[in-house]
Amino acid sequence: MTSVASEDQWHMKAALALAYRGLGRVWPNPAVGCVIVDRKGHVVSRGWTQPGGRPHAEQIALDAAGDKAAGATVYVTLEPCAHHGVTPPCAQALIDAHVGRVVVAIMDPDPRVAGRGLDMLKAAGITVELGIGADEARKLNAGFLTKVSQQRPYVILKAATSIDGLIATGTGQSKWITGPSARKMAHYFRGQVDAILVGSATVLADDPALTCRLEGMEDRSPVKIVLDTALKLSTDCQLLKTAGDVPVWIVTTQPETHPKAQAFISVGAEIVFLEKTSEDLQIDIGELLTALAARGITRLMVEGGSHVNASFLQQRVVDRLLWFRAPLIIGGDGLNAIQACGVKILDQAHRFSQVTYRPLEDGQLEIYERER
Repeated sequence: MTSVASEDQWHMKAALALAYRGLGRVWPNPAVGCVIVDRKGHVVSRGWTQPGGRPHAEQIALDAAGDKAAGATVYVTLEPCAHHGVTPPCAQALIDAHVGRVVVAIMDPDPRVAGRGLDMLKAAGITVELGIGADEARKLNAGFLTKVSQQRPYVILKAATSIDGLIATGTGQSKWITGPSARKMAHYFRGQVDAILVGSATVLADDPALTCRLEGMEDRSPVKIVLDTALKLSTDCQLLKTAGDVPVWIVTTQPETHPKAQAFISVGAEIVFLEKTSEDLQIDIGELLTALAARGITRLMVEGGSHVNASFLQQRVVDRLLWFRAPLIIGGDGLNAIQACGVKILDQAHRFSQVTYRPLEDGQLEIYERER
């Protein structure tokens, strides 16, 4: 006979799988999954947060369940919201549907919720269980949790290098160090983030599209962010020519009245103005991340050049590394993936723990997380 605990784990696993469908599409909201199971143990409905963050997973599942929600057990990957926003609170919707039990993976740290949703359910006489699937739920919503707790996005730095950690030859040639399978995998990861960030030097050198080009995932291209402090880009680059299709944000220290800024706006780009921190127009990465979080970004992938990569590492805000390594060696006259980032002794080194190793047809993928 299947135990209640194992059934709970099974249904929460299904809810988490549903939640993953929302990654990269629901910001500024968290990606949430919901499964409703009736008294006989039959799944009667399911839901996940929709693009743009609404409707919420619980409301979709409740609408699909109808009267079958009465007395049912609801599995949800994040505490149901308790505040009135664009939509009514999900906690109240569950109460109104007369559900019998709610199983929640983790609490919502948003100050507007933070236990209030659970308290509402308990006060209505609904049994509440907390903590099943918690570890996976925290990984799933690392972006949302980081945004709430640190007022910045979760930062993923992606690099594609040779065995010896180089991203280009001494002449600047970089296409293609990694092969087709690595590039397909990189596009898959693009489809799970809210925004991609590069420096203007990368755009000027490679004129990238920065889209998700996997079949079936073309509509999941994230916001494109370019650090262009001196406004060097041309409106003829691919990013700006397609700004009407996928949002493009240009980060600059130039004044809003700058002619180039107005030209970028005229072709559909959005300008993010930040104060310069030095005479060379450099920006503060911490202030940049705060500004992006304020705009709703929860998961940011950095695909910059060596200087941009070093800037993020210097501020110790890189949470995860996606390191694609191709089976070739370029040698000491090539361009390092990461330029100098202030490490003078080993105690200052940036330390990461490997969480995944995956062989590819044309190399390998290594995934690391920062040691806390």
